[in-house]
Amino acid sequence: MRLPLILFLLAAVIPVFFGKIRSAPFWLSLQALALAWNGAAHQEGWTVHGVVALVEVIAVRAVIAPLLLRRAIRLRGEPNADLMPSNLFAWAIGVALIVLVFDFGGAAMADAPALALGVVGGMVAIALLLLSTNHSPPAQLVAVLFMENGIAVFESLLPEPWAWPVHGTLTAVYLVTVGVGGWLIGTPTGQATIEAGTTRGEAS
Repeated sequence: MRLPLILFLLAAVIPVFFGKIRSAPFWLSLQALALAWNGAAHQEGWTVHGVVALVEVIAVRAVIAPLLLRRAIRLRGEPNADLMPSNLFAWAIGVALIVLVFDFGGAAMADAPALALGVVGGMVAIALLLLSTNHSPPAQLVAVLFMENGIAVFESLLPEPWAWPVHGTLTAVYLVTVGVGGWLIGTPTGQATIEAGTTRGEAS
């Protein structure tokens, strides 16, 4: 089914070109809902594995991760800047990357597996573009989470879903990424500097 993949790609492309950093949690939630829809569409018969995977996507990627990211962005208190710098050079690179990852598949819009592969490539390219153009810590974390969501789409290309240990490991990595990343960026720079200076003063 192509519609959830298209929705997922739109939820990744629109915020990069038109979104602000503080709106990123909403787009992460929308990506997760598209992931859940895509996973449900590929269920030939509902199994315990399929139901647990669907609940995991909604609970972890659509609810917990966006909430943690929103809290970290609020605590950091940076201006609500563009997710990707608004300049023609960055936009041209972004458009070129997206066109390039779909070009190899010619029939991507007519073939769901080819479209899914294009979405995975597009998400990785978009994440790398964000990492290289925006050095704000919240934007860097958003780029990493975008990339991990893109990798999750890859499961829809497999003849069988990932085994429990693999699925559990990917979920743990995602939670650790957003948890540790949110904790790091959620500490205001000034406060961290003061605390570091106090610690050094007490040690001396």
